[in-house]
Amino acid sequence: MTGPGGGHCQLDRLTAADLPAHVQAASVLCLPVGSTEQHGPHLPLATDTLIAEEFTRQLVAAHGEAFDLWQLPAVPYGIAPEHAWAPGTLSLTITEFTSLLHTLTAQYVRATKARHLVLVNGHGGNRGVLSALVYELGHAHDISVCVLHPLALAHLPAGDRPEIHAGLHETALMLHLAPDTVHLDQLAAHPPQDADEIRRQVTDRGVTWPWTSGDPRISTAGVIGNDPRPATPALGARLLEEAVTAAVPALEALTGRKSRCS
Repeated sequence: MTGPGGGHCQLDRLTAADLPAHVQAASVLCLPVGSTEQHGPHLPLATDTLIAEEFTRQLVAAHGEAFDLWQLPAVPYGIAPEHAWAPGTLSLTITEFTSLLHTLTAQYVRATKARHLVLVNGHGGNRGVLSALVYELGHAHDISVCVLHPLALAHLPAGDRPEIHAGLHETALMLHLAPDTVHLDQLAAHPPQDADEIRRQVTDRGVTWPWTSGDPRISTAGVIGNDPRPATPALGARLLEEAVTAAVPALEALTGRKSRCS
């Protein structure tokens, strides 16, 4: 679906004069939220932002007409202290991150009639804060809001190790979305990581640790997950397609409207 301002219903492609006629109270604003951080020697710093942005674009293209979706410009900064050891990583504090999203939400509520907001989160490190922030955003700005996590929406098998960062799945997505930014030739051997240690430090739901991707027990050159080298664009396309499809129930719940695909 192509919006009146060009592109796939990108709000910032509208003119100020056109916006009130096209963006109504029932419209859904979709805000990609990423991060700028190390992604191993083979993926760009913008990986999380690019994935969130492209997922949003495809979500709007596939389901924009059914749910009146509008894509917003991406936020390329997140909470990434776990990658602060590496060159290029930029991390906001919790206060800065939440303040930024409060400010943006308030401005979009002021500038448009839309009263539905989807935050599309491309960075795992943002997840914990966003889980609490959705309550604040909804109450403070009188909107309905939810967070979509594209990498968690897709449930394709990976391998023996949890897919945490810059591993098989993210590499496959980037090979599909932006192959010119992927440098698989920069990857050396990917020795087995301690899967139990990854689960203890990173995925244990009973304990939260301040883990770092610079820890050689759980990371290989900043990669935490399965060997990225077998990744293919086809796997990335499957991941993205499954995630876009899996997002439909959330959009139905947010808007109270049913998709024709349901």
